[in-house]
Amino acid sequence: MLTLVGLIVAFVVIIILIRRKFNFGVSLIIGSLILGLFSLEEIQPLEIGKAFVEASVYSFENNQIYTETIELAMLSTWIFVLAKTMQDTGAIKKLIASLRTFLTKGKTLGVIPAVYGLMPVQGGALFSAPLIDEEGDKYNLDKNQKNLLNIWFRHVWFPIYPVSAAMILICSEKFAHINITNLILFNTPAFIATILIGTVLLKKFTKNSKIEEKIERKRDYAGLVYLIPPIIPLISYGILQFFGISQIRCFIIGLFFSMLILYLLLDISAKDYFHIAIKSLTWKLALAILGIMIFRQMFEVSKANVLLFDIISSLHIPVILMAVIIPLILGTVTGYNLGAIALSYPLLAPFFPLTGSSIVVTGLASIIFVSALVGYLISPIHLCNVLSSEYLKTDTTRMYKIFIPSAITMLMIQVLAVIFVCLPYGIVA
Repeated sequence: MLTLVGLIVAFVVIIILIRRKFNFGVSLIIGSLILGLFSLEEIQPLEIGKAFVEASVYSFENNQIYTETIELAMLSTWIFVLAKTMQDTGAIKKLIASLRTFLTKGKTLGVIPAVYGLMPVQGGALFSAPLIDEEGDKYNLDKNQKNLLNIWFRHVWFPIYPVSAAMILICSEKFAHINITNLILFNTPAFIATILIGTVLLKKFTKNSKIEEKIERKRDYAGLVYLIPPIIPLISYGILQFFGISQIRCFIIGLFFSMLILYLLLDISAKDYFHIAIKSLTWKLALAILGIMIFRQMFEVSKANVLLFDIISSLHIPVILMAVIIPLILGTVTGYNLGAIALSYPLLAPFFPLTGSSIVVTGLASIIFVSALVGYLISPIHLCNVLSSEYLKTDTTRMYKIFIPSAITMLMIQVLAVIFVCLPYGIVA
């Protein structure tokens, strides 16, 4: 019983610390310690230390070095470095300048934040906010409409973009252990729904604009080359997976070549480029991955997963309903999709074997991913919402009238699509 109390206390402490802007990884490590201490009736003190080591660098079960946590930490850091380097070197601005010469009828209002969305950096909506503010004025958009379009299209790629810490985490061995391509296929309805909903909103907001647009200058193809660096990791994964290289390592290798190709595309000295890249390094993402893995390991070692499974099973709640509600709530209260997945997946994973199908496991992982994304998307403490709203001199809640129904519609389309595919395998059992 103390283990259950410890789990509740750990969750409360983690959420409070996150909401107080405490480091996410450290918050999870603190939560793991709390859970471990409350579980000393079930486990030995030494097992707490072993759980930390097992989650980080060494598998006692297999008596070998465990590298997945280190690789995930490295990958998350590299993703951030590439994104920040493209921003600081002006590569993104050059790409958008080229795209402007191809776009008419307000399409820039969707494309600009979508381009920045290729760079999965926390608070990245701030980069596109000034451009959306300027572009929105041409169509007489109010600040809340600008804010909604900026946030919505900034996250349009999230359901299918494999070069993101959240997607790679949920597909990893310690979580769903599924092929990332299969998850992308399952997430495709959410991606299509996001585009369609965004397009409807864009047309609605600009329909009364009397601006007459014409492409008055020659189309500029030069800046389009900066699409190459974000695409390289996808190509790398597509090729290297056939050589037996793990998903994570495929992306790490791809990101190395992305950084190299970005340098070759830029007119910049090696010294300046190296300085910008080094300045972009951060320990926060690596620590977040470490905290996630430690918490997940402690969740199993403490046998909290077994206890929770027994309790929830007695309530006879459909698995699919839990897969929607738990990540949605955690995504909203933490404002962090990676965190929502990290916290909710261990709670739900014990129910997956009941389905008896890898297709259903992938479907449930897809629902968890998209539900966490929706909670994160609408959260008032989501950093993109905070920074974009601050720049545009509004707040997230002022666009909730349209924002929340749009996000929930996208989630329901995804859930219904998964049910349609998985119903023959008993997903609602």
